[in-house]
Amino acid sequence: MEFITKSQDETRALAKRLAERLKPGDVILYTGDLGAGKTAFTKGLADCFGSTEQVTSPTFALVNEYPAKIPIFHFDLYRISGFDDLYAIGFFDYLDRGGILAVEWSENAPELETELENVIKVSIEKLGENERKITVSGKDFEL
Repeated sequence: MEFITKSQDETRALAKRLAERLKPGDVILYTGDLGAGKTAFTKGLADCFGSTEQVTSPTFALVNEYPAKIPIFHFDLYRISGFDDLYAIGFFDYLDRGGILAVEWSENAPELETELENVIKVSIEKLGENERKITVSGKDFEL
């Protein structure tokens, strides 16, 4: 499914629509350049589940946790150089914690797409200052 959003608010609203269909154990694999809107999308997920935490890019922490009705585990794999590095950061331990994993820079560990179940791919392309093309694929559901 492909969508065009014209603001961060529209990107967050689209994420909320997706979040309403998610369940614990789902994994969202983001692709998109710096500043494309991956963190804005994650803000929409966190909003849907009632998180009151400030959502920020986990670039230096590698993972940020947002407590909520269904917790969000927000990963940044920008500095990861392959699938094996995921074990070193404890990535797979989060799969059993009853939350949703939102994974930025998933292209740095492409095996995630085939090795994990319940994967949703979200590709965000910057078309202009505020306009984004967002492609969602994976689970069979309508937004």
